[in-house]
Amino acid sequence: MGNGMVKNRQSEGSGPSQRQLRVGELIRRTLSAVLARGDVHDPALNAMSITVGEVRTSPDLKIATVYVMPLGGAGREDAIQALKRNRGELRRMLMRDMTLKYAPDLRFVIDETFDRMDETRALFARDDVRRDLEGGAEDEEA
Repeated sequence: MGNGMVKNRQSEGSGPSQRQLRVGELIRRTLSAVLARGDVHDPALNAMSITVGEVRTSPDLKIATVYVMPLGGAGREDAIQALKRNRGELRRMLMRDMTLKYAPDLRFVIDETFDRMDETRALFARDDVRRDLEGGAEDEEA
């Protein structure tokens, strides 16, 4: 970097910029409100209770990956299909409620965070893992 070259933030794997995080959170809150109010003209989608856990945007903010989970985790594929079916209307609602230059292309995926948390809790609850963790603490003290 001393030779005057400026590296691209994304090439270093430094994570999303503050702008990406800010816009992602704004999209998350806006979509959550739209889905909670049942503003979409699709009775099947309005009948579902869908949590928007996170939104990650591309560096140019033109793609927003929306991580969702239906209440209770059941009907995941139906929820994704309903969201995809109503993608255009959801984009228009985002533009109405937000001040972005471009409406991002919305991509919906299931939020696996809760499943991974459950798996991690189950792993830590296993006797052999708990024994190893407790043994590791004794090793550090010695």
